[in-house]
Order: sequence, then C-alpha cells, then structure tokens
Amino acid sequence: MNEFELIRRLTRDLPSNRHVVAGAGDDCAVLDLEVPNSEVLFKTDSVVEGIHFTKDTAPERIGHKALARCLSDIAAMGGSAISVLVTLALPTGFDPKSIEAIYTGMTELAKRYQVSISGGETTSNPERLLISIAALGLVPKGKSVLRSGGRPGDAIFVTGELGGSIQGRHLEFEPRITEAKWLAQNFQIHAMIDLSDGVASDLRHILNQSKVGAELLSDAIHISRAARSQARAESSAKPPLLAALTVGEDFELLFTVASKDAVPLLDAWKKKFPKLRLSCIGKVTAKPGIRLNDKTGSRELTLHGYMHFAQS
Repeated sequence: MNEFELIRRLTRDLPSNRHVVAGAGDDCAVLDLEVPNSEVLFKTDSVVEGIHFTKDTAPERIGHKALARCLSDIAAMGGSAISVLVTLALPTGFDPKSIEAIYTGMTELAKRYQVSISGGETTSNPERLLISIAALGLVPKGKSVLRSGGRPGDAIFVTGELGGSIQGRHLEFEPRITEAKWLAQNFQIHAMIDLSDGVASDLRHILNQSKVGAELLSDAIHISRAARSQARAESSAKPPLLAALTVGEDFELLFTVASKDAVPLLDAWKKKFPKLRLSCIGKVTAKPGIRLNDKTGSRELTLHGYMHFAQS
C-alpha cells in the first residue's frame, strides 16, 4: 500500500463539524472560526532524518526546510502564515547546539514572513531526528484556492524551474508566499498546489479533485541546469524531462487559470516578478489522465512522482 492509498482509507469517514470549510484533500484545511473577513488555514507537516535530510545536513538548513514546507502549503492556498508550533522528536545522544542551530534556521525564515513560533513540544525518538510543524494561516473569506477548481480549457502554469532538488535546492528553497498572494489577489486562480512530490504526482491531485485531465507540452517545461547536469553525470539517471516531472521537492507553484487570462497573467507577472520564470506548460482537458506532447507525438504519462511506502 502506497501513501495515497493509505490516505484514502484513513480519510473516508473522518468526523467533521460546522467550522470545516475544506478538510482532508487539500494543501491545508480551511476553517471558519468567525474571524472577521477571514478563514483560517490549518496545516501540519514533518521532516524525518534519512527521508528529507541526512545526518550530515547542516542544522540551519534542516530548520529552514522544516518550516518552509509548511509555508509553501499555506502559499498554495493563497494565504499568509501567522503562527506555528514545533514538535521535536530527538534521538539518543542529541547535540543541544545542533538543535539550537535548527531553530536558528527556522527563526530566520519566520522573521522574513512575520510568522511567530509560538511554542511546541519535545519528545524522544531513539533512532532518528523528526521535526513536525503545525501552522496557522489566514486567507480572505471565500478566497482560498483549492485543488478542486480546475476546468477543461484552463491553462496550466508552473513557477520557476523543475528538477535538480537533490543537489541541495530542497534545503534552501524560498516558499512562494508573496507570489501566491499576488496571484490570488489579481487573477481568478481556479486550482493551485505546491510541487512537493513532482508534477507527475501533484498535478494528478488537482486533476483527481477537479475530475479532469491534462495535456502537457514537453518543450514548455523548463528543466533546471542542475537536473540536466545530473542526468549527464549519472548514466542510469532518468532523462532530464522525466526527472523534472517525477523527482519532486521543487516547491514551486502549479496552478490553473482560464485560457483568456493566460496572456494578461504572463504580461503582469513579468513586470511584477522579472527574476522568476513563469511557464504555461499545458492545458486542462475533459478527458482524464495526463498526456505528454512532444515533437514525436502524444503519449500517456504513467509515471508518478515521489511516494512514501511505494514498493520498488
């Protein structure tokens, strides 16, 4: 059983109440807690030694990544983070200075986005370090961007470039909070997600929730230089395009908008964020599945991105 099959089983009959606007199935839960003109975003995420970082990773970078992952999910809803709680599960013989440095990495990022670190919990986990973060955010009432709003004919956009995260970017990425808020405030974004597991998996979340499909243009997908150099260095590596679609941990935004808004959005983006690439990589279709179009024709994309518990 892989990660997504387990999630489906666990979320079939979850209890709910009148405060839940959107529950399991999106980047964050959306809650109506009677905050004036706003809804609350609620998110939890974790990083685990040996999965998300190695024993040799600089502690400041571990702290940065642990918090940035949560902030990236709040960005994907079009919201702003306000406060987080941090749970540390520490291995036997941990170094207190290293744990303090993890907090330094979190604190520096939190200050940039005016996020409070308001407490948390510490416990033991004898074999490896685990950090779990619970985050609260705010989004204007009725304006959260869900995964379920994709419509046939929508243009599919991706910020930045894809692939090569294994060379270190996954430890130092900047969550796209500023960009996502600007998008949500200035355009009618139909659906959005952050790219944690790769386009091949994360796009499917939008397609499944929206009950649609997609056609991607391989030439429009901007592959990072790191992904290309890694493919050249490793003869057994996937071709750069497939690596860019499946490796994951890019933490860019993937979103859909009506086709009529595609050109105005691109023009406005270039003026607002001239240093960050924005690419239209395809369109949403009524027919389910993902098709990849290139010079040789069209084929179904059957590969998925990273999946916990997947069988090799």
